[in-house]
Amino acid sequence: MFRDMRRKKQLLTDDDCVAILERGTSGVLAVSGDDGYPYAVPLSYVYRDGKIYFHCAKTGHKLDAIAQHDKVSFCVIDLDDVKPEIYSTHYRSVIAFGRAQILDDEADKRSAFEILAAKYSPDDPQGRAQEIDKQLKNVCIFAVAIEHMTGKAAKELIPEKHA
Repeated sequence: MFRDMRRKKQLLTDDDCVAILERGTSGVLAVSGDDGYPYAVPLSYVYRDGKIYFHCAKTGHKLDAIAQHDKVSFCVIDLDDVKPEIYSTHYRSVIAFGRAQILDDEADKRSAFEILAAKYSPDDPQGRAQEIDKQLKNVCIFAVAIEHMTGKAAKELIPEKHA
């Protein structure tokens, strides 16, 4: 169903991939857009228990695309360190594939909104709660249940035991 990575020695472990998703703050969601064109949009997110959660306006290109075709991918770049002296880049990234689902249940929506808000405003629980109460009815929350995930790093960043 999903292709094997060609450079297997550079493949990150599942634990490494999860760590990248947990520490990342933004990534690029790719959907099947209008007239067969891919549509990729940068988004803030939070990862929790095999799912990636996003918030957005209740209407727009990405939601229209998801309504037509729920299969998506999401890419997070953890490291992008250009090394001009060796004509190379030290990089580390993850790509997750899954199906997007809009959260309609208010309790599920609130729970996801709370973990999103906690990630980006960890020191203000009272302010988070007020903001969630204010915006919950006017925001869309959707989740991508990860079906497949791969991570890759520059060979220089792979520990010897994995190489």
